[in-house]
Amino acid sequence: MEIKNKQNPWYKNLAKWIWRKKWWILLIALCVVVTWLIIGGRAKKKKNYITIDITRGDITQTVTATGEIQPVNTVNVGSQVSGTIDEIFVDYNSHVNKGDILLTIEPSVLKSSVDEAKASLDSAKSELKYSESEYKRNKMLYTDGFISRAEMEKSQTTYEQAKQSVNKAQYSYDRAVTNLGYATITSPVDGTVISRKVDKGQTVAASFQTPDLFEIAEDLSKMQIETAVSEADIGMIKQGQNVTFTVDAYPNQTFNGTVNQIRLSPTTVSNVVVYTVVIDVDNSDLRLMPGMTAFVTVVVADAKDIWKTKNSGLLIRSYKNIIDNVPDNITPQTHLAIKRDNNIVFVPYKKGLTTPTETQIISDDIKNNDKLIIGFTGQISTNKSTMRGPRM
Repeated sequence: MEIKNKQNPWYKNLAKWIWRKKWWILLIALCVVVTWLIIGGRAKKKKNYITIDITRGDITQTVTATGEIQPVNTVNVGSQVSGTIDEIFVDYNSHVNKGDILLTIEPSVLKSSVDEAKASLDSAKSELKYSESEYKRNKMLYTDGFISRAEMEKSQTTYEQAKQSVNKAQYSYDRAVTNLGYATITSPVDGTVISRKVDKGQTVAASFQTPDLFEIAEDLSKMQIETAVSEADIGMIKQGQNVTFTVDAYPNQTFNGTVNQIRLSPTTVSNVVVYTVVIDVDNSDLRLMPGMTAFVTVVVADAKDIWKTKNSGLLIRSYKNIIDNVPDNITPQTHLAIKRDNNIVFVPYKKGLTTPTETQIISDDIKNNDKLIIGFTGQISTNKSTMRGPRM
């Protein structure tokens, strides 16, 4: 029997070759797939940008502070003489008029001083009368030549000294009478007694300084707040600015005031320089009381119907790590990165008024529904935040 060799078909030869080279082919295929995933797949994937809204509305810039409510004018009533308090005619919250008697000091010692001064005055006047008669008589005798010039001049000197003694005694008497009048303490103004610092029977000593007896508020319908504003904010405070404030006694009510004075004398508190700002307050309903703590908001400036966004949207330092192919002259300080109709546009802008949460955007290129780009999903932040402490 004759056996003939038949040639294998081409596809069988190819299969054998592939089987012999299978590991190299698998490795090449794997490299192709990985390359496609890295280059082709990533190139086609779009970034999912994180955005915040740019809205239309109003913004108000304010400065906040705290202060104590006090009457516009208070008078401390004291005593110029020492003694024991005899009677007190007013108490806390008493309304007084100018000239009303507030208290009296036991006057016996002062009356004795008046009597003593009166006796000295009468004695000096008698001495003056005698010296005057003596001088006139000696003057006539000197003219007739019966006494010497020295005797006449001596009587004249005695007479002049007697006149000075009378004046001195008169001054002492007037002072004693005045001091006796000081034993009756009267109100120097119309107002309300907000503090009484003495009691009946207490001894007051006015030897070295005038002791305070009462504190009288001249007009409780007009109050003022003295607030401390830091040097970082004082430049925004102007006389006449509107002020709103609250007090703990009426937490649901807002009161109004006006900046009246910015005092130039600085004070350092915890290494921060502060200035006193005086705010006038209308208290016609007498609801506000002296000593209340006021939480003050000074309206520095406001803007109506403007573009604004959250402050967090303006904290980006660079667009390089967020948006591809950003021109070198485009920075977050001069341009906003806007997502508009699925496109990215850069809009020039300036910052306007700023509050603790929002900032005004000044730009003619902002449109409705614009979104401010602040990052993209999956971004790893490389910016280091810095904490700003008090100025030293």
